[in-house]
Amino acid sequence: MRRIIYCFLLVSCFHPAFSQVEGDYSYSVGLRGYSIVQMPKILNQTNAQAYEHVYLNGLIIKFNDNQINYRINANYYRKPISFYNSCANCELAKGYNTDYSFKIGFEKNINYAKIQPYFGSDIGFRTNNFTGEVKSTNGIAKATPYNVDADKTGFMISPIMGIKFTPVKQVSIFAETNVDFYYSYERQEIILQDAANTRTQTNYNKWQFLLNPMSFGILIHLIDKN
Repeated sequence: MRRIIYCFLLVSCFHPAFSQVEGDYSYSVGLRGYSIVQMPKILNQTNAQAYEHVYLNGLIIKFNDNQINYRINANYYRKPISFYNSCANCELAKGYNTDYSFKIGFEKNINYAKIQPYFGSDIGFRTNNFTGEVKSTNGIAKATPYNVDADKTGFMISPIMGIKFTPVKQVSIFAETNVDFYYSYERQEIILQDAANTRTQTNYNKWQFLLNPMSFGILIHLIDKN
């Protein structure tokens, strides 16, 4: 019994000294290396729920305070895209999709161990833009092609859950998942490719729920408090 108590005391003394991890450092900076995300729907995009695989698209800064970390996130995405609009036999859209966001929030670590589950929430601003050309895929319809510029601007709330692993004291690897509740104002400008370059503009307000199943990244911890 004495040996068991003695071993328990040794482990108890060793654990805090060994495992404060982020709490021992004032700041952490990190990079999102790979993410699986859903992008906001463009026009009447038929595959709007498809997941995108993105690389090196986000930076993160954390201000560490024991079990609670305050977060700043910035993400950027730009990629050529093509999709069927409304239906496969209706229209084909081709162009560039640009998306960026800025969020602030917090996360709470559940323990102080090398492997740390955490949960939290972010709130922030997001803008999404598609510029491109839309042509009919129906050979009978003979519809006039048109250029389109679709802009979404709005705010979002993002609950998060994740886990961190700290193989060495100043470096952590993290994986997290979140869902974006995105409310946006959208402006769509259409320019027909006719002699008059006829323009039309429509505006919308809408909610979208975008699931981001997984993102992986690395954190570097800076400025030791001890």
